[in-house]
Amino acid sequence: MHNNVDNKVVRDFGSEWGFYKQQDNDEEFRKMYNEYFKLFPWEKIPKEASGFDMGCGSGRWAKFVAPNVKRLTCIDPSPKALKSARINLREFQNINFECGTTESCSLKNNSQDFGYSLGVLHHIPNTKKALKDCVAKLKPGAPMLLYLYFNFENKNFIYKYLWFCSDLTRKIICKLPFFLKITITSLIATFVYLPLAKFSLILNKLKINTKNLPLSEYRNKSYYVMLTDSLDRFGTRLEKRFSKNDIYELTKYAGLENVKVSDRPPYWNAIGYKSHKS
Repeated sequence: MHNNVDNKVVRDFGSEWGFYKQQDNDEEFRKMYNEYFKLFPWEKIPKEASGFDMGCGSGRWAKFVAPNVKRLTCIDPSPKALKSARINLREFQNINFECGTTESCSLKNNSQDFGYSLGVLHHIPNTKKALKDCVAKLKPGAPMLLYLYFNFENKNFIYKYLWFCSDLTRKIICKLPFFLKITITSLIATFVYLPLAKFSLILNKLKINTKNLPLSEYRNKSYYVMLTDSLDRFGTRLEKRFSKNDIYELTKYAGLENVKVSDRPPYWNAIGYKSHKS
């Protein structure tokens, strides 16, 4: 491992993807994939394209990307995560699996037609450098799709306060043994995520705006996704959050241009293109 990686975070996510293998949920994952990839310029990606999934985890997004390209490299620093990804993606012959990081992966600079990293770089010590390392692998003009946690700048005070309280809880839970994390985060999913999500669903059907209601984005998601995301949220030791302006600054530093940040959830979802000057 190189310097820009937290080995405890890698271990924790390896345990997560080893436990929640993300199998047999294709219909729901396709809907989520469509949300994350809504900005992705598929019309500009040739069938002969080669690209990468940086921090592939269980491979849930790669399953929908691989049929559209010639070669996809799934990279993750966790052997456990890659084991789940290999199982989930066993039907594809055009995927390479590599245990590596943004610093150590074997892809050559200026070699890739596209790249994406969703929900990963905010768990890395130096997010700015990690993104720059990713962009370096792209050919000039190639797109990079990104998802980073937002800092709630578009939410009200109550929403931010509730998140602050939950973050104090995360800082305790994340240090517990894995079996305790699973137990506690499952209880959170059952008694916090599920009721609030269903409450939002009811309000939504009554045409009441639920934008500022915590966890309203889960109103149409399954209990399994809530279990996974509860562990993902409360089980991680390292979490960063960014404003919309932060995204523009990060992408500019990394060498991306023509950057667009979506105004719709998930926040922040962004696309940029490697500058020909990089």
